[in-house]
Amino acid sequence: MTIKVLLADDQALLRSAFRVLVDSEPDMEVVGEAADGAEAVEIARDRGADVVLMDIRMPGTDGLTATRMISEDPRLGDVRVVMLTTFEVDEYVVESLRAGASGFLGKGAEPDELLAAIRIAAAGEALLSPAATKGLIARFLAQGGSDDGEGAYDAARLDALTVREREVLVQVAGGLSNDEIAARLEVSPLTVKTHVNRAMAKLGARDRAQLVVISYETGLVRPRG
Repeated sequence: MTIKVLLADDQALLRSAFRVLVDSEPDMEVVGEAADGAEAVEIARDRGADVVLMDIRMPGTDGLTATRMISEDPRLGDVRVVMLTTFEVDEYVVESLRAGASGFLGKGAEPDELLAAIRIAAAGEALLSPAATKGLIARFLAQGGSDDGEGAYDAARLDALTVREREVLVQVAGGLSNDEIAARLEVSPLTVKTHVNRAMAKLGARDRAQLVVISYETGLVRPRG
């Protein structure tokens, strides 16, 4: 199946470079380009994009707002957003994850990394840029303040999970794949996938990236250091 990709960036030259790269792949095609977030949302609705490469900073409607609009639109429930940022150590990265992005990638990433990111997002996996440490993301997520009383309330969301689903969720938050989790818990990858899907359904998560956010914000997983 061909992955339909939408390019959202205010730099026309960069969009052109991404288009050439994406269209060179037999399993991908660019279905549209947008210079701002509002245009990206409109095109995603009209052309059925699977993955949006979204610049965080754009004039008009920025990438963060556009990502939130996509995640809140029932018609775009299957659309995955990969945020593109010049500076990977960026507070907006975590806000993007909270808004519904599947992950992020630096604009300086290698072509193979970008293509892999599209495929990972299309498959519903969480994408965290190799250049960004999970510890950094965890610290940003922890700024929501599970120590100020909010965490106890948020943690109630986890009550719907079984013990095994919680165990799997911890591993997902650690960035492990289904195969890696299966090996660690001594179960089959299919069993892990079932637990992940059930956890997403119970917690109202769009994908694995949202499970990572929920894991930290409820205090199930705490940042190191």
